[in-house]
Amino acid sequence: MRDILPDLQARCAAGTPFALATVVAVHGSAPRDPGAVLAVDAEGAVVGSVSGGCVEGDVYEVAREVLAGAGPRVVTYGISDDEAFGVGLTCGGTIEVLVRAYASDGELADLAALLDLIAAGLPVAEATVLSGAAETGARLVLRPTGTSGSLGAEGLDAAVTDDARGLLEQGLTGIQWYGAHGQRRMQEVSVFVRTYAPPPRMLVFGAIDHAAATARIGSFLGYRVTVCDARPAFATRERFPTADEVVRAWPHDYLEATEVDARTVICVLTHDPKSDVPLLAAALRTPAAYIGVMGSRRTHRDRLARLREAGVDETHLARLASPVGLDLGARTPEETAVSIAAEIIQHRWGGTGRPLGRLTGAIHHGLTP
Repeated sequence: MRDILPDLQARCAAGTPFALATVVAVHGSAPRDPGAVLAVDAEGAVVGSVSGGCVEGDVYEVAREVLAGAGPRVVTYGISDDEAFGVGLTCGGTIEVLVRAYASDGELADLAALLDLIAAGLPVAEATVLSGAAETGARLVLRPTGTSGSLGAEGLDAAVTDDARGLLEQGLTGIQWYGAHGQRRMQEVSVFVRTYAPPPRMLVFGAIDHAAATARIGSFLGYRVTVCDARPAFATRERFPTADEVVRAWPHDYLEATEVDARTVICVLTHDPKSDVPLLAAALRTPAAYIGVMGSRRTHRDRLARLREAGVDETHLARLASPVGLDLGARTPEETAVSIAAEIIQHRWGGTGRPLGRLTGAIHHGLTP
């Protein structure tokens, strides 16, 4: 949704009706994850993607039908490789797509309010009935200050609200099943819960050329990037135009005073023992998802010795990605930033870091071939 947020906001503001197609489930290999969206407006203009181009043509026709008054629909593409190829899903797998219209002033206003929350970076979740003993397309929006809308039953609203809060905290999106009145362990109603957690943070310490390249790729990956360095001449907005924040402070002081959660990634690119040791000691006390540290193997060995002297135990030291990055043969700051980003992605999704052409099985980890 964030990819096409300005386009959707413009349509809502202009009162232009449109249909929104959303990937709600993926089985096997598919090019886009649940939550990917494509919009088709009343003039036939298209923004977004649900399959990287594979089934967009058919989804476009369904969207036009829904926009003409056919009502919300869930359509499925795939099942077998042969059938998938027949509809253009050449990578195989199966995707389920919810298509619904936003046509009335009320519908557009409700969606505009949701889009504003997303644009502001506030935590919000949207629950939509897909099928079963409730009206397909019914919506419930969980906002920071409460909820709006309804799925049709008070008990169902309460159960979905509770589960959506948990999914939002974890940054997860997916289908949940309930009884008609919200009973758990029943499969009478399927509900797609799409969460919009604030972007995860990337904290980059050390205002060097490698940091500038890492900040650029971090922004590209969707992180809210902060670059921190104590040197005023180096920590400037001009040197880091893509960063969300440029902070002039001692790295360990800043880290101890800022928010770090389980989605935060920390990149320490200073390779200066005076700042590295207190900074890493502080970083290892946080729940950060990834702590990468730049330096040669000699620097790495010296750094570990200093951290042990500072009282950091082996369990914590094992969390360090050091020397930082995957072995890509990188030379330039930009290539090094790619290797760092690749390691962050590998760490997040459990990849092997090996060439896909030399592996078998599912391309996307956690999915069956």
